[in-house]
Amino acid sequence: MAHQAGGQWPAPRPVPETSETQSYLQDYGVLLDAVPFPSLVVDHRWDVVLANDAYATLFGGARPHPTAMPGDNFLRFVLFHPDAGLVLGDHEAGWCLPMLAQFKGAMDAYGHDPELQAIRREIMQDPLMDAAYRQGLPHWIRAVGERGTRLDGAVRLLLHPDPRRGPTECRIVDETPQALRELGCRRLTLVPRDSRGAAAPVRRPRRQRAVPAHLTVVPPPEG
Repeated sequence: MAHQAGGQWPAPRPVPETSETQSYLQDYGVLLDAVPFPSLVVDHRWDVVLANDAYATLFGGARPHPTAMPGDNFLRFVLFHPDAGLVLGDHEAGWCLPMLAQFKGAMDAYGHDPELQAIRREIMQDPLMDAAYRQGLPHWIRAVGERGTRLDGAVRLLLHPDPRRGPTECRIVDETPQALRELGCRRLTLVPRDSRGAAAPVRRPRRQRAVPAHLTVVPPPEG
């Protein structure tokens, strides 16, 4: 599985230590590897439990980061990795705000979780991102409605590292079986859409310095 490829990605996240669960996840990983599109399984913290080779290829160019590698925690990667915008097109509006909405839902349900609390503290350390979370996000949710905050069915832009593919819209499909749901996990697959009739190519952002990522769509609080 991709999280073990080349020894670069961490081992699967801890799950209930039963032989049945471990056997199921092992078999599910085989299924995931057979999928040609980027696909991953995450827990309620967005820790990556499983990911396939297509996912590893899509995000394989990300430079080392202490907390926000795409094979470690997808939410942290979107919000904090300086290379996220090199792969996730329309990064702020298309990925950051929706993922902040996902984070809010996780905090509402599991606010006592220490890892989620750590992510909240990291958001607070960036004034623009904190303003986006506290002030901009509620306005955005009211504007798009609850349906607009869902990932399942959403169309997002990817900037694939393969130059033959380039900017490609993908449909996010949530295809979580009951057994994964009972483990507190969900599976998401990024399904490329037909590029015919697509808009003009999107220019890739230049590689940024290794500094904390932040949002610019929401102005910092005054005063």
